[in-house]
Amino acid sequence: MQQSLSYVLVTPYTVAKSRTGGVLSRLLSRINLELVGAQMIAMDRQVTDSYAQIIRSRAKEEEANISELLYTYIERNLGPSFGSAHRSLLLIFRGENPTEQLADVVGSFQSDVASVETVTGESIRDTYADLIYLDEEQTEVRYFEPAVITAQTQDEADQTLALFASWLVDKSNIITNRPADYYKDVERTLVIIKPDNWKYASSRPGMIIDMFSRSGLRIVAIKVLKMSVAQALQFYGPTKDGLKARLAPIYGMQARELLESEFNVHLPARLEETLTESFGDMYSEEQFERIVEFMAGIKPSDLDPSDYDKPGLVKSMVLIYEGKNAVQKIRTILGATDPNKAAAGTIRREFGSNIRVNAAHASDSTESSEREMAVLALDENPTQAILADYLATRGVSLP
Repeated sequence: MQQSLSYVLVTPYTVAKSRTGGVLSRLLSRINLELVGAQMIAMDRQVTDSYAQIIRSRAKEEEANISELLYTYIERNLGPSFGSAHRSLLLIFRGENPTEQLADVVGSFQSDVASVETVTGESIRDTYADLIYLDEEQTEVRYFEPAVITAQTQDEADQTLALFASWLVDKSNIITNRPADYYKDVERTLVIIKPDNWKYASSRPGMIIDMFSRSGLRIVAIKVLKMSVAQALQFYGPTKDGLKARLAPIYGMQARELLESEFNVHLPARLEETLTESFGDMYSEEQFERIVEFMAGIKPSDLDPSDYDKPGLVKSMVLIYEGKNAVQKIRTILGATDPNKAAAGTIRREFGSNIRVNAAHASDSTESSEREMAVLALDENPTQAILADYLATRGVSLP
């Protein structure tokens, strides 16, 4: 069956309340779809109005007034207000029947809740959305928050994706939507949710984001990335000499001990130095290659150098967090590099396996963050190109 794209838009209120991780956990663990794109967006008035009209004109397959409620909500809440644009999160999924699968997980609105005990919490909207009426006849709405928005039909999804594909062409991947004074003492730091969290359908990526939300920092950029070998080599290059200096003497000593045990002979200390410079260095180089392989899905030595710049074989998610003392706050929640030495309640203690497979990466300084953002081209996002390529195969023209 043909694979299609559809979307989930996480509303500014849900993003601001740090519920992004919970929403993503529900989606990733309950659908048979691939997350192929993610981008934090700040909608202007024009795209907000166009999106609201798409929702308003949708087929009335849900309760009669929901489309009108969503239209009004989008007009009032997704676009700029008081001179500032608001962060929303656009998630793009690929697979068979994506609109049906996403609509099922997003769920409907529990407008007939008689008491708190009747709330199920099964769908995303059961958990995070609200529809509260002033009267028992449900004619006047007191409060409405949809939490997330998704398409009802594939035609509606394609129309919406065409709108965003056209609008995203010249948009930066990093949101800057606060007054200039706000940024005077604000740091930005980079986080990678590593490939070990994406091997199978799992709530782990969302749970990790949820744990980072304890920092009180703002997510201002998200990117789904298949790190190339070239990017991995450049990203981890500064650690190579330190890795060799730390590991080579250990491997040289272990090699000497193994030879002494195997042949029942005492070997002089100078031989250990020779083993460190030869076997130790070689094995340290192999360990560095394994780091690159873990992040890109392939070893440099197994790939022709002309292919180093091609997308890797495994998925990561890269995020930029913003706020005061962002670097230290994120690294405290992340925990020590070795999961066995990380404090209880940290991400690496909860989800890491060893020093290499340790769930997530976080920049160790603002200088490192700037370098790492440049290596991974965080000012760019492939989502627009993914949408444009898909729409071309569908024969859908961009607005």
